[in-house]
Amino acid sequence: MATKRKASEFLVEGEQDPRSFSRIRAQSPIVSEQNTPSNSPHRFLAYSAPSQKPIHPPTFQQPTQLLTFSYTPERQLEFTDSAMRYFVEPPRGANLGNRYENWVRRPDERGRVDGLLRAWSKAKAKIANSGDGTKGQPSDIGVIAWRGVMTKILTAAYEERDGWELNVMCMNGTMYFEEHLSDAKLKEKNAMEPRHRRQTYYGYAFESYCTSSTPHKQEDCSADTQGWSGDVNTNVQWCSVVKTKLGDTRIIIGGEVDCVREKYTGRPDTFVELKTSLSIRGPHDEAKFEKKLLKFYFQSFLLGVPEIIVGFRTPSGYITTTQTFKTLELPRLVRGKPGAWDPVACLDWGRRFLSFLKDTMASSAARDVWRVKFTPREGVSVALLDEAGVADVEGGEARVGFLPRWYWDKEIGSEDAIDDEDGRGTIRARTTVVRMGGQMIIASVLVRMGNGLTRARACHCSFNGEYVLASAAKSGYLVII
Repeated sequence: MATKRKASEFLVEGEQDPRSFSRIRAQSPIVSEQNTPSNSPHRFLAYSAPSQKPIHPPTFQQPTQLLTFSYTPERQLEFTDSAMRYFVEPPRGANLGNRYENWVRRPDERGRVDGLLRAWSKAKAKIANSGDGTKGQPSDIGVIAWRGVMTKILTAAYEERDGWELNVMCMNGTMYFEEHLSDAKLKEKNAMEPRHRRQTYYGYAFESYCTSSTPHKQEDCSADTQGWSGDVNTNVQWCSVVKTKLGDTRIIIGGEVDCVREKYTGRPDTFVELKTSLSIRGPHDEAKFEKKLLKFYFQSFLLGVPEIIVGFRTPSGYITTTQTFKTLELPRLVRGKPGAWDPVACLDWGRRFLSFLKDTMASSAARDVWRVKFTPREGVSVALLDEAGVADVEGGEARVGFLPRWYWDKEIGSEDAIDDEDGRGTIRARTTVVRMGGQMIIASVLVRMGNGLTRARACHCSFNGEYVLASAAKSGYLVII
């Protein structure tokens, strides 16, 4: 049974609030950042041009699939393969503008990780019940992120134009990445100008021509839309969740899979990625396409997709030809050419990036939300968000930072009732637990007295046998959980 004692019985003069450790920063260049709500100094990882191969190239583990899930036309997540599609050859000369007016377009929104966390929770339970040893178990995971975020990180080594921002939280040694899109950026993305919008549609239309609900069979269609498998609805997705490892960091990655070739084996070995690109008309177009291959490569590489099929199109949106590329052979196509990219340099940058974030957040409280900003040709800055910044990230939703409340409660939150003998009613304390140096400690406490809820950060915490001690400053009592 939970008991209580006066906080003064355990506090030692001069001891610090554990959250204060999150304010300690390793020595590094400091840069100013006016637009990031923060009450802490920045850390900065300088950009270094990938001109030389690293002396000790990082290893990257072949992705292992944990599970798949589908989003329905109504955007409901279900753990089935209902949205899985099979590859079929597209008709020559296909019109990628077909039925553009019928496009059901899912609006761009904040890059939430809710669906991935639901899948990871299910996969984690399966791993825990498998009894196949401890190697690579859930407690070893260093990063959880969508594939798009990991692609941005790894290709940043060669990015010259587009910056990006992430929100990052670190809980029990695992870093969670969410793409940060400001309200202004979301408005801009959803107000796409007509030409850009139509070009975006071309890629989805190519998927409709190249996929079927059954292998080797075209969908029923009219004569003027030969090979068309149905109107585009971007709510529908089939997603794979894989486990991999970059250097010494184990990573959980989720991402959409376009289709499979012939049959689904339960592994990524028959996955196919579908892409479109303007037909190559000369050396300039060829150079642009080869640069684009970097993103194609990592989007497929990270999920273990072995095959990429590109539909080359005219400016007006008609397919001229298709070409199949083996993912692992793409680096060879650009090797030795001016402006060539090297995946080893990207992986080395990724390893440095993850190590930098891990060091920055080593003593961070689980509730802390960090803003990571990449600026091309400069580097990466990291700042701890203040309360206003965190509130903006939460967006008025049931979240702790950007993590959904249900996941937070499942992973870290616990609530115990303590009878108050002094007559102030029942006190409930919700604890926030973090890892420091391999130990789990209490970082903060939520104290509920009667109908009121007050956040009271821990004044002192330590291990004492089986008990974790946390001083709830608001109540004046030490809650023993």
